[in-house]
Amino acid sequence: MGAPTERGRRGATGARLAGAAGLAALAGLGWSVRDVPLALGGRLTGARAERALRSPQYRAGAFRNPASSRPAASPTTGSTDRNLLRELFFGKQKRHPSLPVPLVRPTRPPQTSARSRELNVIWYGHASALVEIEGRTVLIDPVWSQRCSPSARLGPKRLHAPPVGLDELPSVDAILISHDHYDHLDLATVRGLTARQEAPFVVPLGVGVHLERWGVPEHRIVELDWSESHDVAGLRLTATPAQHFSGRGLRRDTTLWSSWVIVGAHRSVFYTGDSGYFDGYSAIGAGYGPFDVTLMQIGAYDQAWQDIHMFPEDAVSAHLDLRGGLLLPVHWATFNLAVHDWSEPVDRLWAEAKARDVRLVVPRPGERVVVDDPPPVDGWWQAIA
Repeated sequence: MGAPTERGRRGATGARLAGAAGLAALAGLGWSVRDVPLALGGRLTGARAERALRSPQYRAGAFRNPASSRPAASPTTGSTDRNLLRELFFGKQKRHPSLPVPLVRPTRPPQTSARSRELNVIWYGHASALVEIEGRTVLIDPVWSQRCSPSARLGPKRLHAPPVGLDELPSVDAILISHDHYDHLDLATVRGLTARQEAPFVVPLGVGVHLERWGVPEHRIVELDWSESHDVAGLRLTATPAQHFSGRGLRRDTTLWSSWVIVGAHRSVFYTGDSGYFDGYSAIGAGYGPFDVTLMQIGAYDQAWQDIHMFPEDAVSAHLDLRGGLLLPVHWATFNLAVHDWSEPVDRLWAEAKARDVRLVVPRPGERVVVDDPPPVDGWWQAIA
């Protein structure tokens, strides 16, 4: 057999390079999804499954929305999927700010003689917030990861960094989780808080399966059904209804979703979690209100999702139903989870709040809001839109 030709050598080299590139691509794919199985969380079995079966919200093998015999809605169905995909790839919406989102590094709250009645809120971005109530602290839906996804390398990426690091958070008395979606329950953040904090995780029924798999000690997991409460550090935390769905993989609605009521001796707070607008807000307002401040989900909406995510105008209606005092919007400006402009939710909210004479505050991420003396709305987001 004769010596290989130059063309043959080039072909062999090209094949080797192509093979190496293919192996590198496969390795890269494997690297990008290696954390996915753990991030998917646990499955409802054993004592937790037995407790779910006893819940009034659990029917025909799944948790259900209020007064509904159907499973909780999925985000999109039918032709709406195609419309959303078309808008996602070809729409003209402005889904990123033109300039960096301004961040504020909160300082320690002042020590005052009126601390037993103080109420402050620090919004860290998206749905993550710290409630400082009567000298106690409650951390809500903390997500500090770069992406809200089962993979740390794929999925929706933050529009701004967290204003502070996990290690800079104060000692908290409780960590509240509204449901198990990735933008509200994050593996890396849970692990970081488990190592750095001693507070219990207070979660809706079934969500403990994920925490248990991720190494949270059983004595730090408190699971509640709707209308159930847990007392900690002089506060009462009550799980209240929401209209949404759950699931971190292909199986849906095996864990419950919830809104939350936080009540001290003198002050009270409501947090929507994720929810469509429903008449349950009036019942919550009548049973637990009035509220000094409501933290209301306003972003990631679409006509196809109106049963599970509120429009900004719905958030104002819900706030009034709840008998809320100050409205503080959450669930916007941090992750792109819908096809509207990134700043559209708060523009619509501001207009509706003015039209209906609702007290509104729109803090920058990291800015401490003193509920009794909130800063005026200044439209800061419009300067970077």
